[in-house]
Amino acid sequence: MKALQSIDPTMPDDLNPECVWYTSYGSNMHMDRLGFYIRGGQPPGTTKTYPGCRDQRMPSRSIPVELEGTLYFATDSPVWGGGRAFYDPRAAGRVLARAHLVTTDQFSDIAAQEMYRAPGSDIDLAEVLTRGTATLGEGRYETLVCAGQVDGLPVLTFTAPWDSKDVRWNPPSSAYVRYLAAGLLSSGAWDVETVASYVATCPGAAGHWSKQELSDLLRD
Repeated sequence: MKALQSIDPTMPDDLNPECVWYTSYGSNMHMDRLGFYIRGGQPPGTTKTYPGCRDQRMPSRSIPVELEGTLYFATDSPVWGGGRAFYDPRAAGRVLARAHLVTTDQFSDIAAQEMYRAPGSDIDLAEVLTRGTATLGEGRYETLVCAGQVDGLPVLTFTAPWDSKDVRWNPPSSAYVRYLAAGLLSSGAWDVETVASYVATCPGAAGHWSKQELSDLLRD
């Protein structure tokens, strides 16, 4: 198994980095899925077309990491059906994730597409790199989080502004779980049993997806 990359929890000194670790905990852990956010296009089986990033190079590195907090599923995805993955950094627990090394403008463009905004403008990262969080709006994925740094570069992700306990949980669809799990498995850090156990305990999935059902789904 591939070793996890440890995260230095201190905030980075450079407030204008050229590259960052875009850290995904949902479907963008899967490189094929991430490719539509970077290169643009319409994923198979969907009706949504992504404009892509200004810089369409894929990440130069991708590493497995664990974030402090909780993964939960909520709202309703028009692309996948069922709940989307969100990250609550204030809750107890651990979140399995993949950190992709991208340019700062790529991170801005990926975040814009997740926020239903047009890519092409750089996000000012000074606040999130100083305080650890920055809320850019009230919508889903409009709150930036910096979990620390790896190799001197910030570990950045985005999530909703609310806490996991303040929203109605919604089970994820089988298609969404497959992509999320495939991204984790392809990192080489976790096996099927570990991933199935992890997802089965996440709020929204717990009580709907059992460990055995998830194991069978991932092996199918």
